Amino acid sequence: MTEKQKGHPFLEVLATSIHEDFRFPILEIFAFLYAISTFALLGIGGGFTVTFARNEEAATYQLVSIQMGMPLFIFLILIFKNVVYGFGSEFEKGTIQTLLSYPLKRRMILTAKLLSALGVSLVMFLGIQFFALYIMAPQTISANLSTVIISYLSSLSYPLFLTAILLLVAMKVRKGGLALVLGIVLYFALSVFTGILTALSIATRNSFPLKVIAVLNPSLATQFHYNPLSSLGETIWNPDFNEVLMYIFGGYCLVFAAFLIAYYYFSRRLNL
Repeated sequence: MTEKQKGHPFLEVLATSIHEDFRFPILEIFAFLYAISTFALLGIGGGFTVTFARNEEAATYQLVSIQMGMPLFIFLILIFKNVVYGFGSEFEKGTIQTLLSYPLKRRMILTAKLLSALGVSLVMFLGIQFFALYIMAPQTISANLSTVIISYLSSLSYPLFLTAILLLVAMKVRKGGLALVLGIVLYFALSVFTGILTALSIATRNSFPLKVIAVLNPSLATQFHYNPLSSLGETIWNPDFNEVLMYIFGGYCLVFAAFLIAYYYFSRRLNL
């Protein structure tokens, strides 16, 4: 019996993927960046946020948003490295064919790859975030835990949707460098599109463009729930809590659908 047959194939693929995605000192560097950016932003902006917020819930949301800003960008960098460039390069180098030789269904191989590329990054991001919140503002967070959870759910929906789309791009082009370039272009194009729709809503004092983009990025609905969008003293958009939950639910439906398409393409349509 060979060494590969002795172990559990899924765990072996997962271990191999983690080793490739987080070679020393990548894991250590990104953990440090997560920690230093989280505590620095929370320390700098926390007092200002609590002092000038409209109410305690708004203060909690702003506190979470401040400390999540740079770490969430670092999380996206890890996604681009692991999912876009890393996964695309595996097709280019032929590494993925080695993984397909394991006695596993393709969907299990993709699950192992995503647990490594996305799961480890997500656990590290959330672990440091919640640890920092409970160290720096334990009473505020404990009293408004639902606000904290809603804030994270809405903020992570768009990056997860983007991950599924970029996964499809990487599988389609099968080249790490090209997939990375296309991923960056797509990310900035969507950011510009969001900015244009926000400016259009303010200029026309019409919330419809924002409602459209909030389906893709529910964090906008959460943001304007706690801090209403206004212009010249007129409220443009102030969704209630049930609307926020509806946008979050819709956002994760898109995330689920996008990953479902990615799994279908990898399992049934991808020729290797």
